[in-house]
This record gives sequence, C-alpha cells and structure tokens, in this order.
Amino acid sequence: MNEVQFGAVMADRFVESEGSFDSTVRLWDSKSQSTKPIQVLEDSKDSVSSLHVLGHEVVTGSVDGKMRLYDMRMGMMYADAIGREMALLCFTTLRGKLNFLDPITSVQQTSDGNAVLASTLDSVIRLMDKSNGQMLQSYKGHSNQNYRIRSCLGPGDSVVISGSEDGKIYAWELFTGNVLEILSAHNTKVASAVTCNVIRNEFASAGVDGMATSPSPVELLWLIAPGSVIVWGAPQ
Repeated sequence: MNEVQFGAVMADRFVESEGSFDSTVRLWDSKSQSTKPIQVLEDSKDSVSSLHVLGHEVVTGSVDGKMRLYDMRMGMMYADAIGREMALLCFTTLRGKLNFLDPITSVQQTSDGNAVLASTLDSVIRLMDKSNGQMLQSYKGHSNQNYRIRSCLGPGDSVVISGSEDGKIYAWELFTGNVLEILSAHNTKVASAVTCNVIRNEFASAGVDGMATSPSPVELLWLIAPGSVIVWGAPQ
C-alpha cells in the first residue's frame, strides 16, 4: 500500500481509496461493515505510487509514468503520459528498444479541480491541465532521480513545495515557476515528503534521516519511532 485517501467520490458514499504496489486502486465504502472493496481500478501497468481524491474524481500517479483521472460519476478514465519518454536497448534480443516513461512519485489536484501537480523521477514537477493534458508550468532546481519524493500545493494554491534528494525543501511561485525559497531541513539526507496545513498556513517535511521538521515554531513535531510522527498543535 502506497497511499490512502478519504473522500466523497460517490454521491451517497464516503469512500476510502488506496493505491497499491499491485498496480490497483481499491475503493471501500466507509459506512459498510464489509472488508471487500466496492470497486477495483486495474488500469495501471505498474505500482500506483500516489493518488488524490477531490469531489467525484480520483487522480492517480503510477510507476508506469501515466497519470490517470477517474470520473466516478461518469464511469470514465483518462490517461496522460507525464515526463520524458526514454528508450533502452533490449539486451535479451539485442535488437529493438524498450520505451518507458519516468515514474510518477506524487500527484495532487488544485483546489478548483482544473489542474494536477505531478512529480516525476526526472527532477521536474509539472502542473498539468486536466481538460487537455497540456503542461501549464514546470518547476525545477531540486533533485529527484532515485527516490519517491512528495510535492504539494501551498495555501491558496499559490506556491509549490517539494522535498529533494539533497535534503532541502524547495518552494516555487505557482504561475511563474520561479524559486521562492530553499530551506535546509534534513542534513543532506533525502527530504522525502512535504505536507501543507492550509488552515494554519504552515507546512511540515519528513526525511530519511528520521526527522520531521516544521519551519513554523508554532507547531511541534515529535518522532516517537522510525516512520512514526505525532503532530502536536500549539496550546491556545
């Protein structure tokens, strides 16, 4: 299991969505006592690395380099190739080539549902138009070639934030793609994930150094075990 999301993707149901290593996305009815999923999406050709639920739509990113949009009301699926297409010589036959796309490591829809922020293993984050699959803007400067690194949108969808393999946190202006800030956060270790609290106007990051950090002193993050983080809110 790579990611779990919760949302009302169907009119009368709150649904839990899970992206998995087995190349599927499974949907469960949170009001049901059954452990069986109500639907299994099996379009991905490789592990589903990320997903995001917004309204009745589910967007997934896969290691096969495809971003897929599922319209659960209409029962439709749309797929877009993200990132570079590369070719490798097929050594088993010594002829022909194997074409593949850079794996997608993170997807997030904008709050208005018109675009998707997608990170790939070519050290580029792309803002993609959902209506036509065109790239609206790209964000560069960070390093992401070997690890699954998450990116996210800041408050008001005005800022793009991402971790990096150099242990730093990068922030870009959404429309121009200009770097706004570079923060040293994880002692040159991989900064693997970021998340934003739009209500408190704060964000937090986590890295492979086993530390979680928050640039704001208002919120304390405490590591209690490898891979486990508790977020403590500030006293009122």
